[in-house]
Amino acid sequence: MGQLFVTIKRLVASERYVVSQHAAERLEERGVLEWQVVEGISHGALLAEFPDARPNPLIEVEQLLADGAKIKAMWSHIVFADIAKLVTVHFFDR
Repeated sequence: MGQLFVTIKRLVASERYVVSQHAAERLEERGVLEWQVVEGISHGALLAEFPDARPNPLIEVEQLLADGAKIKAMWSHIVFADIAKLVTVHFFDR
C-alpha cells in the first residue's frame, strides 16, 4: 500500500478533508451521497498513486457504495494545509 494512500485515509478518518466543487457537482449528478465516498475510502483499494501530480499529489481508489456499485474516487493531498481533497468520482460501469 502506498504512503500517499495511507496519508489520505488518515486525514479523511480524522475529518480533515474537503470536497471540490467539481466533485460536489459529480456527486449530485450521479446521485451519490458524500458520506458514502468518505466512509468508503477506509475499505477502498488503491488503483494508482501520482505523488508528482500538480498542483497536489493524487490517488485513484476503487470504492464500493452502500448499494454495491463500484466507483473510482480521485483524492488529492493538499500538502501545505495537510488535508485531503475529494477531486471527483466516476462509476466504472455507467
